[in-house]
Amino acid sequence: MATSEASGAGALAGLRVLDLTQFLAGPYATMIFADLGAEVVKLEAPVGDWSRVLPPNFVGDDSCYYLSINRNKKSIVVDMKSPDGLEIVKRLADESDILVENFRPGVLDRLGLTYKSLSERNPGLIWASISGFGQTGADRDRPAYDMIVQAISGGMSMTGEPGRSAVRSGVPIGDLSAGMYAVIGALAALEERRRSGKGQYIDVSMLDCQVSMLCYQAGYYLHSGNNPGRQGWGHDSIPTYRGFNCANGTSLVITANTERMWQGLCDVLGIADMKEDPRFTLNEDRYANRGELWPILEGAFMKHTADHWVPKLLEAGIPVGEINNLEKALSNPQILGRDMVLDLEDADGTKIRVAGNPVKMSRTPMDAHSYPPKLGGETAEILADVLGADGDEIARLIESGAVYEYKPKKAKGD
Repeated sequence: MATSEASGAGALAGLRVLDLTQFLAGPYATMIFADLGAEVVKLEAPVGDWSRVLPPNFVGDDSCYYLSINRNKKSIVVDMKSPDGLEIVKRLADESDILVENFRPGVLDRLGLTYKSLSERNPGLIWASISGFGQTGADRDRPAYDMIVQAISGGMSMTGEPGRSAVRSGVPIGDLSAGMYAVIGALAALEERRRSGKGQYIDVSMLDCQVSMLCYQAGYYLHSGNNPGRQGWGHDSIPTYRGFNCANGTSLVITANTERMWQGLCDVLGIADMKEDPRFTLNEDRYANRGELWPILEGAFMKHTADHWVPKLLEAGIPVGEINNLEKALSNPQILGRDMVLDLEDADGTKIRVAGNPVKMSRTPMDAHSYPPKLGGETAEILADVLGADGDEIARLIESGAVYEYKPKKAKGD
């Protein structure tokens, strides 16, 4: 629906996304659209996206959590409980290609905002709904967050050290995977719309996404009936695909998957005699005797730091990586060189650094990224540019409370 296209505007320039999401899964999805050049209209209630106030880190009035997942968007504040506000939402949906929402099932129905009603007004509308358990099934109304679906899916049962309690993934994969699958589904529907001229409804369940990501572990269980248990920093099939502690509190992971890599590992670690040990000759031997193998390997690794081992292993053709903390990871020249740390600056000079966009496009890259919007920062602009509202209508809507426009705070002494 949007028509502006410019060099460096991104591959999805010309696409408009109406963003009715908050917290993480939905905003992450719409940030992917925005990073690829779509115009994303972030519609917020007067209280704003709750992630704006999530402690402990803030830049100005907004939390780093919010600022990390809302770049390249525009914010309009609408009171959907007012008749005028509700009509604004419908009019924005009329002018949008994709609508993304992550309300609990039934919430928008009660407001009269349904795919059926909006698609009658805009037959090409693609509606992507992200929820914990999906729009169908006995658990559809059950509340869910990232850790809940990690637990229920079975994925959390494999995370942690053997013999110890399960732990959630340090990265919120329940939320992030749901956001990514929502984008995949919406883009697939967009391609289908080119043929049919019609939009469609996309039902993305966070739990479904986590079950999908069980991948080969699900296949292993469905074939054998054996629960895999905690994976720790190892692998169910390859005993030299795991992590090891090194000197001075450092650690690394190796993936010595082939016989050539195994022999090279022995040479680098100075334990060449193990190549002739019948307990460790082939992968199946090493797997059967992994309880004896691991202490030997760790004893060798503990003689030096990870920084010592990494270049030697790489030279021998053995995939290896130090287990970095975020300080070390986010200063890595490889990561910085691929623009995976972005510097964002607001018009008032406020700055923040955030993780970047991993999708690199050869012809249509985004040349610049905008600072995440203030609450209602573009309300008047969106009403005018998208809906064609004139000054009188905008003033009336603001005065009635149907919409809210951001006003910069006056500095002390002004």
